[in-house]
Amino acid sequence: MTSKNVDIAREYFQAVQKGDLAKVGELLDEEIVWHQPGANQFSGERKGRDAVFAMLGGMMEASQGSFAIDTIHALMGNGDMVAASIHFAGRREDASMSMDGVDVLHLKDGKIVEMWLFSADQVAEDAFWGQ
Repeated sequence: MTSKNVDIAREYFQAVQKGDLAKVGELLDEEIVWHQPGANQFSGERKGRDAVFAMLGGMMEASQGSFAIDTIHALMGNGDMVAASIHFAGRREDASMSMDGVDVLHLKDGKIVEMWLFSADQVAEDAFWGQ
């Protein structure tokens, strides 16, 4: 099961990188619970695929379309959990951010049912997204 879950996580991150929102939507469970870290306008828990897409759309708007996961360093599985070591970045006219992070995915029946995100520099990420 671990190997299959790592493959699903890889498929998810590749779809995110390509901007294939249809594929991302297929891989996220309809009732996903998403834990966005920090103390910024996007922080907190989102429940449901629609709420997650709304948040991600807000991030793209706030970053003037530049927010991206540009590198997937490693995917590591343990049963129904997958940890992804990534690098992400974003910029707008008056600010930028670029840092490593870790995303932890909980999978069930081939879908991502819960996601926790961690940033290497949460203070800098909070400053970028703002209140």
